[in-house]
Amino acid sequence: MRSPSELRKEIETRLEGYLSRDRDGIRHELLSLFVKIRSLTIPQIYEKLQEQFSISYHSVASMVGIIASRIGILHVRRNAEGTNTIYELKDQYVDVVTSILRTTPYTT
Repeated sequence: MRSPSELRKEIETRLEGYLSRDRDGIRHELLSLFVKIRSLTIPQIYEKLQEQFSISYHSVASMVGIIASRIGILHVRRNAEGTNTIYELKDQYVDVVTSILRTTPYTT
């Protein structure tokens, strides 16, 4: 089993890799939304990102799914009605995400 510091380093490496493939800034903006708002649904994220980017609902859902499952920084919970899943940035990763967003510019 990994120690907390090893896990944190692994998360940093995954985030850096994920953001290194961000050609137009959508991934940066998506992670920034989670840092600012912390708890979001796919429709909320789509609405915010659509203001700045030409993006499909499916693409937003896909990005959030990757962040939740492969990177592992989001807590996923269903709301009481079971309609929209709520994604929350885990508290222990807020500073990691903030730091990486500052130091990893998106490539244009």
